[in-house]
Amino acid sequence: MNLTVNLTNASYDIIFERSGIGHIDAYWGKGEKTFILTDSGVPEIYSRKVASCCKDAYIHTIPQGEASKEIKYLLEIWQKMCEYSLTRTDRIIAVGGGVVGDIAGLAAATYMRGIKFYNIPTTVLSQVDSSVGGKTAIDFEGYKNIIGAFHQPSGVLIDADTIKTLPKRQISNGLAEAVKMAATHDEELFKRFENADYEDMAQIESLLRDAVNIKREVVQRDEKELGERKALNFGHTLAHALESTLAFDELYHGECVSLGMKVMCSGEVRTRLEKIFDKLSLPSEFPVSPDSLIDICRHDKKCSGDDITIVYVDKIGSFELRKITFSQFADYIKGVSEI
Repeated sequence: MNLTVNLTNASYDIIFERSGIGHIDAYWGKGEKTFILTDSGVPEIYSRKVASCCKDAYIHTIPQGEASKEIKYLLEIWQKMCEYSLTRTDRIIAVGGGVVGDIAGLAAATYMRGIKFYNIPTTVLSQVDSSVGGKTAIDFEGYKNIIGAFHQPSGVLIDADTIKTLPKRQISNGLAEAVKMAATHDEELFKRFENADYEDMAQIESLLRDAVNIKREVVQRDEKELGERKALNFGHTLAHALESTLAFDELYHGECVSLGMKVMCSGEVRTRLEKIFDKLSLPSEFPVSPDSLIDICRHDKKCSGDDITIVYVDKIGSFELRKITFSQFADYIKGVSEI
């Protein structure tokens, strides 16, 4: 079952198909020129399969990791797009995880004021979250996703075969974002996470599809994150601060989100979250002191003057957007040492 993201000016399909990466032309045509962006950690066979489906393709590879989501690599991508003589009728296809999708999307949003962008996410994290919704960004001056734009993809392909070879830690990392969707919007789905067998790939695929559907529905109702979509930032304010403090390499994004969620919720919710996180072997303790996170959080996009908007989950399946002073928020952060 495929899903359609119905937006006023930029609707697109999310295609779920095993081995679909080998015949993208059946969905998106062969195109004129196709700039394929991938990274060194993605199996080369994926980008080669995509290229074989295109009329005229160029593959550009950036280094694996969050450090590649920087202006240096965006400049390099723009340069290669110019060298390849891409025009407004051509396209970019991202083949990889969230880093590749984010920087490819931003390159597409800015090159010639916007060209078509397609996303083939190859990690659980990118499949369930970053590939849908049109958020594109790079990190700058140590702050995560601080420069970006909304640029909806023209299509998304989720091929479950690409996650079969991922290590368990990477699968758990992505599932943390899926748990977030359920915690804020769907108690029944959350119960399925509580009872899931995480060794069963079919169960994982089913959970991911339903989590993606929540993301789709939220994006349809709030494309530019003016209201409800802010709920999908549950756990993210602390997560981004952690990633900056740890130089993006000690904990994965979803691992940081799992820690952030545990702070911004009631004790009842925290207990239920921790049981799932234990099953997924997600981290249970903060690796840095609360004080080291506070200044970084001041640069979060959700700050406005001395206030910050947090996402708080008091009961599974619902959420609250709380506007609080930064000193109150700091008290939340300091409370992590007591958890």
